[in-house]
Amino acid sequence: MANDHPILIVGGGIGGLAAALGLARKGFRSIVLERAHELGEIGAGIQIGPNAFHAFDYLGVGNEARAQAVYIDNLRLMDAMDGQEITRIPLGDAFRKRFGNPYAVVHRADLHGVLLRGCKTSNSIELRTSSEVTSYDQDETTATAILASGERVTGAALIGADGLWSSVRKKMIDDDPPRVSGHTTYRSVIPTDQMPEDLRWNAATLWAGPKCHLVHYPLSGWKVFNLVITAHNDAAAPVAGKSVSRDEVREGFKHIHPVARQIIDYGTDWKLWVLCDREPVGNWVKGRVALLGDAAHPTLQYMAQGACMALEDGVCLAAAMMELDGDAQAALPLYNQRRSLRTARIQIQSRMIGEHIYHPTGPHAALRNAHMRSRTPEQWYDAIAWLYGSTGLDGTVFT
Repeated sequence: MANDHPILIVGGGIGGLAAALGLARKGFRSIVLERAHELGEIGAGIQIGPNAFHAFDYLGVGNEARAQAVYIDNLRLMDAMDGQEITRIPLGDAFRKRFGNPYAVVHRADLHGVLLRGCKTSNSIELRTSSEVTSYDQDETTATAILASGERVTGAALIGADGLWSSVRKKMIDDDPPRVSGHTTYRSVIPTDQMPEDLRWNAATLWAGPKCHLVHYPLSGWKVFNLVITAHNDAAAPVAGKSVSRDEVREGFKHIHPVARQIIDYGTDWKLWVLCDREPVGNWVKGRVALLGDAAHPTLQYMAQGACMALEDGVCLAAAMMELDGDAQAALPLYNQRRSLRTARIQIQSRMIGEHIYHPTGPHAALRNAHMRSRTPEQWYDAIAWLYGSTGLDGTVFT
């Protein structure tokens, strides 16, 4: 039976706002509790596959999301040692026909803005900032968020969408801290006219080398290029957004081809992150409390699916609540059941891609090149159909 209380959503990032918007479209009220003083997103570009656009369409903001995106022609994989192309996946008409939506790149803040504007137009969503949730309580009929201020906010259920260092997860699961991957990512954004002209490709391009890789693609209507480069340098502790010099960035890339290496020289204001994830867990629901997005299944960046999975989570949560008439105690386990294996595959496969595609050397890299060059576009489409052809509502893991 439906509960008259709103759903509490801890965290106003992409996943939290997607959940709020999805619930509103199914007739459920929510309160979003965000710790920051204002709602917004940091970071630069992200890649969004057709499954993310499926989610945007479900949430009623598909056209707005498509208007923010840059539509690239290919996914290109380059060998960072010899400068040669390994393979490319065309993203044109055949791709869109197969999967029903495009592949694109977009600024994270623009993506967040689409969801935020959607939430602000809904009378069913209350957005609260400066509302840090430190813990929660629950009983048979309600869940209560406990704020750092001491205030208590009560709802029918509580959704922890509060990221990698989730306070909701800490109380629910209390597992080990996130796993430090040993991979350091450096990010920069440069004006397009400062990008080497012979590398201004309309593609999401990845240069794969021994213990390192580089990614670049155009953003914001081709005004800038997003640069994301990663070194497997055995970093031992989490770091987020630390400013670093260009010389420090160069250290992990001295061994690669000059064409790829020059990209670093055009970047400015470099910042670093040490990547973290967690082992998959089968259950992230306890009573009237559930986890969503990175709080539930943080993943490495190597499948470009972190934000996409959070969007799918929001869609799936809303669908489960609608199917079970707002009975949160029944809907949350259904949501968990539909999402756990799909997101576990993303977590595990992201690690494997880093090891076997992005960072191998010697015969390992030669085997990668031979295998990937042997595939036709249709074979690539078949390989990714389980991911891009689904909204995640049915928990698709294989096709």
